[in-house]
Order: sequence, then C-alpha cells, then structure tokens
Amino acid sequence: MYDYLIVGAGLFGSVFAREAADKGKKVLVIDKRPHIAGNVYTKEMEGINVHEYGAHIFHTNNREVWDYVNKFIEFNRFTNSPVANYKGELFSLPFNMYTFNKMWGVVTPQEAEAKIEEQKKAAGITEPKNLEEQAISLVGTDIYEKLIKGYTEKQWGRPCNELPAFIIKRLPVRYTFDNNYFNALYQGIPMGGYTKMVENMLEGIEVRTGVDYFENKEELDAQADKIIYTGPIDAYYDFKLGTLEYRSVRFETEVLDTPNFQGNAAVNYTDAETPWTRIIEHKFFEFGDQPKTVISREFSSEWKPGDEPYYPVNDEKNGKLYEEYKKLADAEEKVVFGGRLGEYKYYDMDKVIESALNAATKELG
Repeated sequence: MYDYLIVGAGLFGSVFAREAADKGKKVLVIDKRPHIAGNVYTKEMEGINVHEYGAHIFHTNNREVWDYVNKFIEFNRFTNSPVANYKGELFSLPFNMYTFNKMWGVVTPQEAEAKIEEQKKAAGITEPKNLEEQAISLVGTDIYEKLIKGYTEKQWGRPCNELPAFIIKRLPVRYTFDNNYFNALYQGIPMGGYTKMVENMLEGIEVRTGVDYFENKEELDAQADKIIYTGPIDAYYDFKLGTLEYRSVRFETEVLDTPNFQGNAAVNYTDAETPWTRIIEHKFFEFGDQPKTVISREFSSEWKPGDEPYYPVNDEKNGKLYEEYKKLADAEEKVVFGGRLGEYKYYDMDKVIESALNAATKELG
C-alpha cells in the first residue's frame, strides 16, 4: 500500500512526490511516457541537452521557488533574447529600441512612442475587442503586421481578430535597449538539463514509466490512500461533459554538421508563409561549443486525441466547460488534481512548482 499514487512524473507530480516522501509518506509515481520529467524532459544528443518538447527557460520572481529548484541542480545565467525573422529581416524581441530603430529608423524613445501613437490613432481603436485590436493599440500596425499577426495565427490556428484580447494583454514593450524577454529577477537553465533536475527530485522514490493509468486504474487506485492526478481533467472523467481544447506542437529535430546554425537559442518566424513558428538551437541554452549543433523546428497544431496536449485554449467556451469538470473534481475525496492539464491552466514552470508546493502544504501540513 502507498500513501500517494502520483499520476505523472512532470514538474507538479515530482515536486509533490518529493515533499510527500520528505514527510515520511510512501509514494509511487507513474507516467505513461517511457521517461520522467514530462514536457521539460531533456535528452543528450551530440553532447547537447535537447529540449525534447520545446524550449523551457526557467524564470521567476518568486525567491522561494528559485531557492527550491536550486536545491536539486545548479542553474546557469542564460537570458532569453529571441530574434524575430520576418521574410529574412531580423528584429530584436521583446519589442524594444533595437526593434523600433530597425522598423522605423527612430533613435530616441520619444520618437518611438510618437510613431506608435500615430499608428494607434490612424487605426482608430479605443476599446480593443480582440487580439488584433489589442496588439495594434499596444505597438501600432507595422509591428503587428510584421512581428505578431503571422506568428500568432500559426500558434493558435485562428485569425487574430477571432482571438480574445487578453492573450496579448501583457505584451512586453520597452522604450529601452533591454532585450531580456522575461522581466524576471531569476532566470536560467539547469546545468546538465531538466531531466537531471527531476531525477534528483525523485531520488529514492519509486517511479514506474510506461504505465498507462487508465488501463490499470482500478488496480492502481486500490494500492493508494490518495491520488495526485496531473493528466487532462476531462480524460479523468472519460470526456463525459465534452472535450476541452488544447494546442499541440510538433517538432522536427535534426543534427547539423556545423557548430553554429543561427547564432541564437530561439528564432521566431513571424511571417504567415513559413510553416514553422520558430527554430530552437539547443546548444545555446548552455553556452555550448560542441563541433555539431542540434536544431528543432516547431509546428503548432490543433490537438486531437492521441496527440500530446501542450497548452489549454483558455477562451470563454473552454473556461465554462472546465468549471463544470472542476465541480466534479472538487467533490472527489481521494483525488487531488494539479498541473497544467489537471488545472487546465497555461502555467509557466515556476507557477507549476508554486502550485505543487501549495498543494503539498495543504495536503501534508
């Protein structure tokens, strides 16, 4: 018998497992994938830690969370400064003075502000009703057309004027030359990869990979007093109220016989014609100088059963459906739902860890 069965060896499940084990609880962690670490899983290729499920850059303003992850592994000083490629023209991200200078030739913050203000006025938007109007009201039409529209429509698979404004509410716009994408106090990548970090979290805890919870549900449930479930909440209830929508991501990864393909960890392709959203060059997350390089092209797609769900489509329709599932979840005495899929939230990594620590405090005291 176990005190806790933890379904999913991603960040939420692994943090909860560590906290429970440290309190003397007997824990079993299962995952249907053949590996631990969920979507932050990294594997070594050509001496490079490859982010198998897309780029994961740890950033947080929460000192408690930062100290927590640093107990398991040392982080480097990586700063996320992506580049946007629009039909061969390169722009600095997030939108900053380098971007404005390249776009319009402006040199001072006042000139940049005046240019954006002029374009906002010309567009005549007072109350932004959708993502397109919201973006234009923040950065003007030129930047919207070149650096936001094509990328966002590829990412969400929907026209910008059909997407809710809130998706882009916190668009970073800086009238300085600071090109650090995340406005976070603490930022970096685990030295040696995320898999190593999660391995260290799960040290001494029983873990079984390649186990499908739903195929063995009765038998597994009978072995534990409580279940921590981090899979999709609608799947837990066999989709009986309907299916929540997710976006999925497909990756094409290749090893190249060159030490440097694009000179940066992340390059976003913001025109509509390029089928991928971005190219990741993994070695640059850890300042690599290996003789070869590994790149991944990312393609965003609509999720369908059998695909890996990446991020929830948090619009009004899905929000209402999730609330109905949450009522069922709240009534469960033996099951705690957590993580991006269990809570149907577009969480950053630090928020997943914060949520897991809160759940552990509530559950374990």
